[in-house]
Amino acid sequence: MTDDDHCFTLSDLGDANQRLDALVSAHLKECSRSLAADLIRKGLIRVGTDTKKPGYRPKPGEVIRGCIPKPKTISCEPEPVPLDILFEDRDLIVLDKAPGQVVHPAPGHDSGTIVHGLLHHCPDLEGIGGELRPGIVHRLDKNTSGILVVAKNGPALAELAAQFKARTVRKRYLALVHGVMKKNSGSITLPIGRHPTDRKRMSTISRSERPAKTLWTVRERYTGAALLDIDLMTGRTHQIRVHCAAIHHPVVGDPVYGGRPDRHLPGRISHLLRSPSRQMLHAERIGFKHPRTDLPLSFQSPPPADMRRLIQRLRIYTEKETSWPE
Repeated sequence: MTDDDHCFTLSDLGDANQRLDALVSAHLKECSRSLAADLIRKGLIRVGTDTKKPGYRPKPGEVIRGCIPKPKTISCEPEPVPLDILFEDRDLIVLDKAPGQVVHPAPGHDSGTIVHGLLHHCPDLEGIGGELRPGIVHRLDKNTSGILVVAKNGPALAELAAQFKARTVRKRYLALVHGVMKKNSGSITLPIGRHPTDRKRMSTISRSERPAKTLWTVRERYTGAALLDIDLMTGRTHQIRVHCAAIHHPVVGDPVYGGRPDRHLPGRISHLLRSPSRQMLHAERIGFKHPRTDLPLSFQSPPPADMRRLIQRLRIYTEKETSWPE
């Protein structure tokens, strides 16, 4: 530990009957529960002189000691990456992410990401999770467009993460899927986990599955496709893409879980449904409470140009198809 690390002692906590990670984060505003759990596992936060697990429940009279390392700069330099900002204050930023825009640095994407852009846009960013970085509250795949919420400090990240965990955040997606939906609405409650043989994919058949629930409503129907409003009750990786594929209505353009147009479709529509180079999935709306003021916030984003063009062409072709004589 260095002189710049924040060391602390917590005592006289009473019989709180709380998990150790929750107890630490409740008493230290600069320490989120996830950070507390990580530091507990590393032995940087202890009960007395003993290393415990994050789920340990301290007994009355036990003393908690530990140190929170000084935030360190992550290994990516600020870059002037274009950001479409819908809202910003001292606690958070709400972005409209373009399709193809990568959120986090990763192998093959070591520059030009949203994180690089946020570090440039917010030079006074506070430390989050032991690093000087923006707090990405939830994730969007590279080729999924739409609204992304980013925390600018630790307390905001912890509060927003709690709202996501409690499922009080209202998220609505727009998905263009293959096939004709027979019902107007429905739900999918299949569990999701890592694919048993392909570790880069998720699956409804897995050794480590977790509960997942997706609600869908048909917004528009086309020949061979449908536009769905989708509400997520859980937040599993690739949830919409996996669930839609599982009910045989994969997202149009999905290179991993997507299917092919019905072979009986007219050639022009079949070709149109094969044309997208990305999944037609858009995070259209989000609603949550401001992490500091507790006031309700709501944001909406129109589909990007490529998705709008495809929808419009499907409308035109569907109208022509239904107007043709038998």
